[in-house]
Amino acid sequence: MKKVAVVYWSGTGNTEAMAEEISNELKSKDIEVELLGPSSFTKDDIEKYNGIAFGCPAMGSEELEETEFEPMFADIESSLSNKPVLLFGSYQWADGEWMQTWQERCEALNVNLVRDGLIAYDYPDDDALEECRQAADKLAESI
Repeated sequence: MKKVAVVYWSGTGNTEAMAEEISNELKSKDIEVELLGPSSFTKDDIEKYNGIAFGCPAMGSEELEETEFEPMFADIESSLSNKPVLLFGSYQWADGEWMQTWQERCEALNVNLVRDGLIAYDYPDDDALEECRQAADKLAESI
């Protein structure tokens, strides 16, 4: 059975809702899914999975959460080139610049992104949840 890690950080529950929607869609395709916080995922875990979805909301000045998520991602990002990866997260201000910056960072390291980063304004509405399902489908097709 294929296996995917959905690694995310959520402060308000918005990104968590996206993670759960992505997870449920993957499970509907008979893919084993593990929902993990950033402190539970290391470079050594990468090979356990056929694909990985990373979720983090915009924080501060349009950046990744700095105490847990950013250190974890900085440690593993150079080891992701052989895995299909999905980036997702929510925001409540500005225009989603943090996702564009995160995506460009991954592209510079040849991370195999299955699509452009998925963003939702505030709590994901029905359209954003549908986009989560479509993104999960793209990840499923890539593993």
